[in-house]
Amino acid sequence: MSGRRGWPPRSQPPWWPDGEPWPPYRRRGRGWQRGFGCLFGLVFLLVLGSVVASIVALVSRGGHPALLPGLIAVVVIVALVGRTFRRTAGTLDELSDAARRVAEGDFAVRVSEPHRGPPPLRALVRDFNAMAERLATDERQRRSLLADVSHELRTPLSVVQGNLEALLDGVHPPDDAHLTSILEETRVLSRLVDDLRTLALSETGSLPLHREPTDVAVLATEAATSFRAAAEAVGVTVETQVDDDLPLLDFDPVRTREILTNLVANALRYTPRGGAVTLRAALEPGGTRVRLTVHDTGSGIAPDVLPHVFDRFWKSPESRGSGLGLAIAKNLVEAHGGEIGAASEPGTGTTIWLTLPVETARG
Repeated sequence: MSGRRGWPPRSQPPWWPDGEPWPPYRRRGRGWQRGFGCLFGLVFLLVLGSVVASIVALVSRGGHPALLPGLIAVVVIVALVGRTFRRTAGTLDELSDAARRVAEGDFAVRVSEPHRGPPPLRALVRDFNAMAERLATDERQRRSLLADVSHELRTPLSVVQGNLEALLDGVHPPDDAHLTSILEETRVLSRLVDDLRTLALSETGSLPLHREPTDVAVLATEAATSFRAAAEAVGVTVETQVDDDLPLLDFDPVRTREILTNLVANALRYTPRGGAVTLRAALEPGGTRVRLTVHDTGSGIAPDVLPHVFDRFWKSPESRGSGLGLAIAKNLVEAHGGEIGAASEPGTGTTIWLTLPVETARG
Protein backbone atom coordinates (compact mmCIF):
# COMPACT_ATOMS: atom_id res chain seq x y z
CA MET A 1 0.00 0.00 0.00
CA SER A 2 1.38 3.34 -0.96
CA GLY A 3 -0.37 4.93 2.03
CA ARG A 4 1.99 3.07 4.39
CA ARG A 5 4.99 5.14 3.28
CA GLY A 6 5.98 7.69 5.85
CA TRP A 7 3.78 6.08 8.52
CA PRO A 8 2.85 7.42 11.00
CA PRO A 9 1.56 10.69 9.51
CA ARG A 10 2.87 13.92 10.94
CA SER A 11 -0.56 15.21 11.99
CA GLN A 12 -2.67 13.38 14.55
CA PRO A 13 -5.60 11.55 12.90
CA PRO A 14 -9.09 12.45 14.10
CA TRP A 15 -9.73 8.94 15.42
CA TRP A 16 -6.70 8.97 17.77
CA PRO A 17 -7.72 9.01 21.50
CA ASP A 18 -7.42 12.34 23.32
CA GLY A 19 -4.54 12.61 25.75
CA GLU A 20 -2.44 9.94 24.03
CA PRO A 21 0.94 11.12 22.64
CA TRP A 22 1.27 11.33 18.87
CA PRO A 23 3.05 9.87 17.04
CA PRO A 24 2.96 6.66 19.06
CA TYR A 25 6.27 5.69 20.65
CA ARG A 26 8.27 3.15 18.74
CA ARG A 27 10.51 0.97 20.84
CA ARG A 28 13.99 1.43 19.49
CA GLY A 29 15.86 -0.05 22.39
CA ARG A 30 15.46 -3.66 21.25
CA GLY A 31 16.79 -3.16 17.71
CA TRP A 32 20.42 -3.49 18.74
CA GLN A 33 19.49 -6.38 21.01
CA ARG A 34 17.88 -8.30 18.15
CA GLY A 35 20.83 -7.54 15.89
CA PHE A 36 23.39 -8.75 18.40
CA GLY A 37 21.15 -11.68 19.26
CA CYS A 38 21.03 -12.79 15.62
CA LEU A 39 24.79 -12.32 15.26
CA PHE A 40 25.51 -14.27 18.42
CA GLY A 41 23.08 -17.00 17.39
CA LEU A 42 24.84 -17.33 14.05
CA VAL A 43 28.26 -17.51 15.75
CA PHE A 44 26.92 -20.06 18.24
CA LEU A 45 25.55 -22.27 15.45
CA LEU A 46 28.84 -22.09 13.58
CA VAL A 47 30.84 -22.99 16.69
CA LEU A 48 28.41 -25.76 17.61
CA GLY A 49 28.50 -27.15 14.08
CA SER A 50 32.28 -27.04 14.07
CA VAL A 51 32.47 -28.85 17.39
CA VAL A 52 29.98 -31.52 16.33
CA ALA A 53 31.86 -32.03 13.08
CA SER A 54 35.13 -32.32 15.01
CA ILE A 55 33.61 -34.91 17.35
CA VAL A 56 32.25 -36.95 14.44
CA ALA A 57 35.61 -36.77 12.67
CA LEU A 58 37.46 -37.88 15.77
CA VAL A 59 35.13 -40.79 16.35
CA SER A 60 35.17 -41.91 12.71
CA ARG A 61 38.96 -41.67 12.43
CA GLY A 62 39.66 -43.15 15.83
CA GLY A 63 40.93 -39.83 17.22
CA HIS A 64 42.34 -39.38 20.64
CA PRO A 65 39.45 -39.52 23.17
CA ALA A 66 41.15 -36.94 25.46
CA LEU A 67 40.12 -34.22 23.00
CA LEU A 68 36.43 -34.88 23.52
CA PRO A 69 36.19 -33.20 26.98
CA GLY A 70 37.86 -30.09 25.60
CA LEU A 71 35.39 -29.87 22.76
CA ILE A 72 32.47 -30.41 25.11
CA ALA A 73 33.86 -27.69 27.40
CA VAL A 74 33.88 -25.29 24.44
CA VAL A 75 30.18 -26.00 23.86
CA VAL A 76 29.39 -25.42 27.55
CA ILE A 77 31.37 -22.16 27.63
CA VAL A 78 29.63 -20.87 24.53
CA ALA A 79 26.24 -21.75 26.04
CA LEU A 80 27.08 -19.94 29.30
CA VAL A 81 28.30 -16.89 27.43
CA GLY A 82 25.09 -16.88 25.43
CA ARG A 83 22.95 -17.00 28.56
CA THR A 84 24.98 -14.20 30.16
CA PHE A 85 24.62 -12.12 27.03
CA ARG A 86 20.85 -12.56 27.00
CA ARG A 87 20.60 -11.45 30.63
CA THR A 88 22.90 -8.48 30.07
CA ALA A 89 21.06 -7.43 26.92
CA GLY A 90 17.72 -7.62 28.72
CA THR A 91 18.95 -5.49 31.62
CA LEU A 92 20.49 -2.92 29.26
CA ASP A 93 17.26 -2.72 27.32
CA GLU A 94 15.33 -2.14 30.56
CA LEU A 95 17.85 0.57 31.48
CA SER A 96 17.39 2.23 28.10
CA ASP A 97 13.63 2.24 28.47
CA ALA A 98 13.85 3.56 32.04
CA ALA A 99 16.25 6.34 30.98
CA ARG A 100 13.76 7.41 28.31
CA ARG A 101 10.97 7.57 30.90
CA VAL A 102 13.12 9.60 33.28
CA ALA A 103 13.93 12.01 30.45
CA GLU A 104 10.16 12.41 29.95
CA GLY A 105 9.66 13.28 33.62
CA ASP A 106 8.69 9.90 35.10
CA PHE A 107 10.96 9.80 38.16
CA ALA A 108 9.12 6.85 39.74
CA VAL A 109 10.61 4.33 37.31
CA ARG A 110 13.05 1.79 38.72
CA VAL A 111 15.11 -1.00 37.12
CA SER A 112 15.14 -4.47 38.65
CA GLU A 113 18.63 -5.36 39.76
CA PRO A 114 19.67 -8.72 38.26
CA HIS A 115 20.48 -11.42 40.80
CA ARG A 116 23.25 -12.64 38.53
CA GLY A 117 25.34 -10.84 35.99
CA PRO A 118 28.50 -8.78 35.63
CA PRO A 119 29.23 -6.70 38.76
CA PRO A 120 29.63 -3.45 36.72
CA LEU A 121 26.14 -3.94 35.26
CA ARG A 122 24.63 -4.49 38.69
CA ALA A 123 26.43 -1.40 39.98
CA LEU A 124 25.07 0.57 37.03
CA VAL A 125 21.52 -0.50 37.87
CA ARG A 126 21.97 0.52 41.52
CA ASP A 127 23.39 3.91 40.52
CA PHE A 128 20.54 4.49 38.10
CA ASN A 129 17.93 3.71 40.75
CA ALA A 130 19.72 6.00 43.22
CA MET A 131 19.74 8.78 40.61
CA ALA A 132 16.02 8.31 39.92
CA GLU A 133 15.27 8.40 43.65
CA ARG A 134 17.26 11.62 44.03
CA LEU A 135 15.42 13.20 41.11
CA ALA A 136 12.08 12.14 42.59
CA THR A 137 13.05 13.67 45.95
CA ASP A 138 14.16 16.92 44.29
CA GLU A 139 10.89 17.08 42.37
CA ARG A 140 8.87 16.62 45.56
CA GLN A 141 10.90 19.33 47.29
CA ARG A 142 10.44 21.68 44.33
CA ARG A 143 6.67 21.25 44.36
CA SER A 144 6.57 21.66 48.13
CA LEU A 145 8.67 24.80 47.88
CA LEU A 146 6.38 26.32 45.26
CA ALA A 147 3.33 25.53 47.37
CA ASP A 148 4.93 27.01 50.50
CA VAL A 149 6.09 30.15 48.70
CA SER A 150 2.62 30.66 47.22
CA HIS A 151 1.07 30.27 50.66
CA GLU A 152 3.50 32.66 52.34
CA LEU A 153 3.08 35.32 49.64
CA ARG A 154 -0.70 35.04 49.59
CA THR A 155 -1.27 36.25 53.16
CA PRO A 156 0.48 39.66 53.02
CA LEU A 157 -0.74 40.24 49.49
CA SER A 158 -4.33 39.60 50.59
CA VAL A 159 -3.93 42.06 53.47
CA VAL A 160 -2.49 44.74 51.19
CA GLN A 161 -5.17 44.19 48.56
CA GLY A 162 -7.99 44.22 51.12
CA ASN A 163 -6.78 47.42 52.78
CA LEU A 164 -6.28 49.19 49.46
CA GLU A 165 -9.75 48.22 48.28
CA ALA A 166 -11.19 49.43 51.59
CA LEU A 167 -9.41 52.78 51.15
CA LEU A 168 -10.62 53.16 47.56
CA ASP A 169 -14.20 52.27 48.49
CA GLY A 170 -14.21 54.70 51.38
CA VAL A 171 -14.63 52.01 54.02
CA HIS A 172 -11.45 53.16 55.78
CA PRO A 173 -10.05 56.68 55.78
CA PRO A 174 -6.55 57.10 54.32
CA ASP A 175 -5.09 57.95 57.72
CA ASP A 176 -1.72 57.06 59.21
CA ALA A 177 -3.00 53.95 60.99
CA HIS A 178 -4.31 52.22 57.85
CA LEU A 179 -1.42 53.35 55.64
CA THR A 180 1.07 52.12 58.25
CA SER A 181 -0.64 48.71 58.25
CA ILE A 182 -0.22 48.49 54.47
CA LEU A 183 3.41 49.60 54.70
CA GLU A 184 4.14 46.94 57.34
CA GLU A 185 2.76 44.20 55.08
CA THR A 186 4.93 45.42 52.20
CA ARG A 187 7.92 45.13 54.54
CA VAL A 188 6.90 41.55 55.32
CA LEU A 189 6.82 40.86 51.59
CA SER A 190 10.21 42.49 51.11
CA ARG A 191 11.77 40.41 53.90
CA LEU A 192 10.25 37.23 52.48
CA VAL A 193 11.62 37.97 49.00
CA ASP A 194 15.07 38.74 50.44
CA ASP A 195 15.01 35.53 52.48
CA LEU A 196 13.99 33.48 49.45
CA ARG A 197 16.80 34.98 47.39
CA THR A 198 19.38 34.34 50.13
CA LEU A 199 18.12 30.78 50.58
CA ALA A 200 18.20 30.05 46.85
CA LEU A 201 21.74 31.42 46.48
CA SER A 202 23.05 29.58 49.54
CA GLU A 203 21.50 26.26 48.50
CA THR A 204 23.09 26.46 45.07
CA GLY A 205 26.47 27.50 46.50
CA SER A 206 26.46 30.80 44.60
CA LEU A 207 26.04 33.14 47.57
CA PRO A 208 29.18 35.30 47.72
CA LEU A 209 30.99 35.36 51.06
CA HIS A 210 33.20 38.36 51.80
CA ARG A 211 35.67 36.83 54.23
CA GLU A 212 37.92 38.94 56.41
CA PRO A 213 39.72 38.42 59.75
CA THR A 214 37.03 39.01 62.38
CA ASP A 215 36.95 38.99 66.17
CA VAL A 216 34.14 36.55 66.92
CA ALA A 217 33.98 37.72 70.55
CA VAL A 218 33.20 41.29 69.50
CA LEU A 219 30.69 40.09 66.92
CA ALA A 220 28.84 37.90 69.44
CA THR A 221 28.75 40.67 72.02
CA GLU A 222 27.38 43.20 69.54
CA ALA A 223 24.70 40.75 68.34
CA ALA A 224 23.51 40.17 71.90
CA THR A 225 23.67 43.85 72.85
CA SER A 226 21.42 44.84 69.93
CA PHE A 227 18.54 42.87 71.54
CA ARG A 228 18.89 44.07 75.12
CA ALA A 229 16.40 46.92 74.81
CA ALA A 230 13.76 44.71 73.18
CA ALA A 231 14.41 41.97 75.74
CA GLU A 232 14.01 44.34 78.69
CA ALA A 233 10.68 45.49 77.29
CA VAL A 234 9.30 41.94 77.57
CA GLY A 235 11.05 41.09 80.83
CA VAL A 236 13.75 38.80 79.40
CA THR A 237 17.48 38.95 80.16
CA VAL A 238 20.07 38.64 77.37
CA GLU A 239 23.49 37.48 78.57
CA THR A 240 26.82 36.79 76.90
CA GLN A 241 29.57 34.39 77.96
CA VAL A 242 32.59 34.79 75.69
CA ASP A 243 36.08 33.33 76.22
CA ASP A 244 39.00 35.72 76.17
CA ASP A 245 41.34 33.54 74.11
CA LEU A 246 39.27 33.26 70.93
CA PRO A 247 41.35 33.58 67.75
CA LEU A 248 40.50 35.73 64.78
CA LEU A 249 38.35 33.83 62.29
CA ASP A 250 38.35 34.38 58.56
CA PHE A 251 34.63 34.57 57.72
CA ASP A 252 31.98 36.92 56.40
CA PRO A 253 31.11 39.14 59.39
CA VAL A 254 27.84 40.39 57.86
CA ARG A 255 26.50 36.89 57.17
CA THR A 256 27.72 35.57 60.53
CA ARG A 257 26.06 38.45 62.35
CA GLU A 258 22.90 37.62 60.40
CA ILE A 259 23.11 34.06 61.73
CA LEU A 260 23.56 35.14 65.35
CA THR A 261 20.85 37.81 65.30
CA ASN A 262 18.44 35.29 63.78
CA LEU A 263 19.18 32.74 66.52
CA VAL A 264 18.90 35.32 69.32
CA ALA A 265 15.64 36.71 67.88
CA ASN A 266 14.15 33.20 67.74
CA ALA A 267 15.24 32.49 71.31
CA LEU A 268 13.80 35.77 72.52
CA ARG A 269 10.50 35.08 70.77
CA TYR A 270 9.94 31.83 72.66
CA THR A 271 11.27 32.89 76.08
CA PRO A 272 8.61 33.89 78.62
CA ARG A 273 8.81 36.89 80.93
CA GLY A 274 11.41 36.35 83.62
CA GLY A 275 13.47 34.04 81.43
CA ALA A 276 16.92 34.45 79.93
CA VAL A 277 18.71 34.08 76.61
CA THR A 278 22.42 33.28 76.75
CA LEU A 279 24.90 33.61 73.90
CA ARG A 280 28.15 31.71 74.46
CA ALA A 281 31.36 31.60 72.42
CA ALA A 282 34.23 29.25 73.29
CA LEU A 283 37.14 27.43 71.71
CA GLU A 284 36.52 23.70 71.51
CA PRO A 285 39.08 21.22 72.94
CA GLY A 286 41.86 20.80 70.43
CA GLY A 287 41.60 24.39 69.23
CA THR A 288 40.29 23.49 65.75
CA ARG A 289 36.80 24.97 66.06
CA VAL A 290 34.98 27.81 67.77
CA ARG A 291 31.62 26.85 69.20
CA LEU A 292 28.77 29.36 69.47
CA THR A 293 25.56 28.49 71.34
CA VAL A 294 22.31 30.33 71.92
CA HIS A 295 20.31 28.94 74.83
CA ASP A 296 16.87 30.03 76.00
CA THR A 297 14.70 29.07 78.97
CA GLY A 298 11.54 28.68 76.97
CA SER A 299 9.14 25.75 76.72
CA GLY A 300 11.44 23.72 74.47
CA ILE A 301 10.76 21.73 71.32
CA ALA A 302 9.01 18.36 71.11
CA PRO A 303 11.27 15.42 70.14
CA ASP A 304 9.27 14.64 66.99
CA VAL A 305 9.56 18.25 65.82
CA LEU A 306 13.24 18.84 66.66
CA PRO A 307 14.66 17.12 63.50
CA HIS A 308 12.65 19.50 61.30
CA VAL A 309 13.57 22.89 62.76
CA PHE A 310 16.07 23.55 59.95
CA ASP A 311 13.61 22.63 57.19
CA ARG A 312 12.39 25.34 54.86
CA PHE A 313 9.15 27.02 55.94
CA TRP A 314 8.96 25.05 59.16
CA LYS A 315 7.59 27.13 62.02
CA SER A 316 5.48 26.74 65.09
CA PRO A 317 1.75 27.58 64.88
CA GLU A 318 2.21 30.78 66.91
CA SER A 319 5.11 32.09 64.78
CA ARG A 320 4.54 35.03 62.45
CA GLY A 321 7.84 34.58 60.64
CA SER A 322 8.43 33.05 57.24
CA GLY A 323 9.96 29.84 58.53
CA LEU A 324 13.16 30.47 56.56
CA GLY A 325 15.44 31.84 59.27
CA LEU A 326 16.93 28.59 60.54
CA ALA A 327 17.14 27.13 57.03
CA ILE A 328 19.15 30.17 55.92
CA ALA A 329 21.33 29.96 59.05
CA LYS A 330 22.09 26.30 58.32
CA ASN A 331 23.14 27.03 54.74
CA LEU A 332 25.27 30.00 55.77
CA VAL A 333 27.07 28.00 58.47
CA GLU A 334 27.76 25.14 56.06
CA ALA A 335 28.99 27.64 53.44
CA HIS A 336 31.63 28.69 56.00
CA GLY A 337 32.65 25.06 56.48
CA GLY A 338 30.91 24.76 59.84
CA GLU A 339 28.15 22.71 61.40
CA ILE A 340 24.88 23.62 63.14
CA GLY A 341 22.47 21.67 65.29
CA ALA A 342 19.75 21.89 67.92
CA ALA A 343 19.15 20.29 71.31
CA SER A 344 15.99 20.65 73.34
CA GLU A 345 13.71 18.99 75.83
CA PRO A 346 10.16 20.16 76.57
CA GLY A 347 10.14 22.41 79.62
CA THR A 348 13.91 22.95 79.78
CA GLY A 349 14.50 25.35 76.89
CA THR A 350 16.32 25.06 73.59
CA THR A 351 19.97 25.30 72.57
CA ILE A 352 21.05 26.07 69.00
CA TRP A 353 24.77 25.49 68.47
CA LEU A 354 27.12 26.09 65.60
CA THR A 355 30.83 25.60 65.00
CA LEU A 356 33.24 27.48 62.75
CA PRO A 357 36.61 25.98 61.78
CA VAL A 358 39.76 27.70 62.95
CA GLU A 359 41.81 26.09 60.13
CA THR A 360 39.86 28.17 57.63
CA ALA A 361 40.85 31.33 59.47
CA ARG A 362 44.54 30.44 59.56
CA GLY A 363 44.62 29.12 56.00
